[in-house]
Amino acid sequence: MINRRQLFASATAVAAMSALPRLALAAAPTGEAAKMYAMFDKAMDEAFRRAPELATYLGLDSGAMAWSKGLLSDNSAIAQAENRARNAEQLAELRKIDRSQLTGMDAINYDTVEFVLAVQAEGDSQFDFNNGGNGSPYVLSQLTGSYQQVPDFLDTAHSIATADDADAYLSRMECFGRMLDNETEQAMQDAAKGVIPPDFILDKTITQMKAFLATPTPETTLVASLVRRVGEKKIEGDYARVATALYDEKIRPALERQLALVESWRPGAVHDAGVGRLPKGEAYYRHSLKSYTTSDINPEEVHQVGLDMVKSLGARADKLMKKAGYTKGTVGERYAQMYADPKQQWPNTDEGKEALLLDLNEKVKVVQAKLPAWFGQLPKAPVEIRRVPKAIEAGAPGGYYNGPSLDGKRPGIYWINLRDTAEQPKFLLSTLTYHEAIPGHHLQISLSNEAGDLPLIRKIIGNSGYQEGWALYAEELAVEMGMYKSDLLGEIGMIHDAMFRAVRLVVDSGMHSKGWSREQAVKYYVDNIGDKETAAITEIERYCVWPGQACSYMVGKLTFLKTRAKARKALGGKFDIRKFHDAVLLSGVTPLAVLEQVVDDYIAANKA
Repeated sequence: MINRRQLFASATAVAAMSALPRLALAAAPTGEAAKMYAMFDKAMDEAFRRAPELATYLGLDSGAMAWSKGLLSDNSAIAQAENRARNAEQLAELRKIDRSQLTGMDAINYDTVEFVLAVQAEGDSQFDFNNGGNGSPYVLSQLTGSYQQVPDFLDTAHSIATADDADAYLSRMECFGRMLDNETEQAMQDAAKGVIPPDFILDKTITQMKAFLATPTPETTLVASLVRRVGEKKIEGDYARVATALYDEKIRPALERQLALVESWRPGAVHDAGVGRLPKGEAYYRHSLKSYTTSDINPEEVHQVGLDMVKSLGARADKLMKKAGYTKGTVGERYAQMYADPKQQWPNTDEGKEALLLDLNEKVKVVQAKLPAWFGQLPKAPVEIRRVPKAIEAGAPGGYYNGPSLDGKRPGIYWINLRDTAEQPKFLLSTLTYHEAIPGHHLQISLSNEAGDLPLIRKIIGNSGYQEGWALYAEELAVEMGMYKSDLLGEIGMIHDAMFRAVRLVVDSGMHSKGWSREQAVKYYVDNIGDKETAAITEIERYCVWPGQACSYMVGKLTFLKTRAKARKALGGKFDIRKFHDAVLLSGVTPLAVLEQVVDDYIAANKA
């Protein structure tokens, strides 16, 4: 998954939809295009004011933007109302531009931004919980809430090179306390409307919050990160004392209040997994599907596509399993046998986990050497592979990715969850690496960042349909690139992960549209792909919190495959896989319907 926090890369996160002045174009835009780009610049400037973290995340928080480095977003009820109103105003302003006068990338840019604003507006107008309910219906869960996001953000994104940087870090710690209390207030309001996570989500949330509170202040990520880094830079000042005081006086009490609220919900919590029980629950799920997949696919279609793909991929796995000597039991049972095989497991020790990380780095080197035959333009930004911090590994996914900063100072980071190496068997690690790093998320996001003619607003907007769809397409592409020629078990693992995404379609729509229980979803998951129940539970509970997001992967992959097949058929001998990949990647992240227009433009240009 691209960005676990969904803070900056959600198609519905209008606060992250902003633009500094455009990057240089071959010719200055005129007419309606000039109006559009001026509107984009204005929207960008506004969003940096509303979401100062964005400048830090992009590596733009110095010089004229240095003011942003000591601030966090204002997530108060007043600020959220202002954000909703401004989004509606921006949508109206954009729609005043004559779309019929735009062509090429100007049209693609318009359609992409219009989709983002429109989806946000739809959520704002329909749902009055969790700021329109976009992304997740729940302010607080095992995956949502600033208690999860801010410590990681300050540790990995907030750079410290000077005393001013360290002072800005302290300022953000103080902002964090207010942010926690604002969330608590929002969560209380939502709870009064019946928007409370199910009991099993509350249990995990309570466990994680208690773990945060149980950590001695000097050992917390927030305090330890600052103290370590000012020491490394030899910055003078009593930062340990000030950070400790801020944590104990501002942050810890706010988190205790948040924990008390979540605990107060637990006695009356329900066990229903889906969002159907929430206000306008059926409409909410349809909106979430549109938001995450950036398509008009409906819950029934999602469910049927999932069932069909589980069947077809299972047949494909069966053939390869028999070739590998796994002949007894269902496909799911044989995957369970592979999981249980000691030869497929790294030692669950610090030494074993370090060896696993070294092996992943070698895989990246091998696939990187093959890229020139498949891509015309290659990324400049490096990628690093890191272990998910122990403090959040209990609720975190198996792997996810954070993109590099635009200034080139921070690399892309592929995070892998090593809480239990048995959950990361060797036959699955190649595919996970191709998905998260190269040719998956890192390649796609880096090329988008480095595309010289994309306005910054387009580099910031993301959506799961395109980004996760590309990463899943990249897993299949690795087969074509020859990455499994001498790795039969790895190819079986690739099919496992494709089945995993097909299973997601079934269980996500099952819970949120057909009334499936958490236990029913876990059973279907384990029966079909053989994963450990602990891993299945983590995934299923994630889908409960982010309805629709899990469906974006396969819907996106199928769109990439469909458009590639269309281009290959239309161009015949003129089709060049490198040019196709450049066309879809250098046009930036788009909604899936807009992606089809990108490919149509590519076909027309290459026919000519």
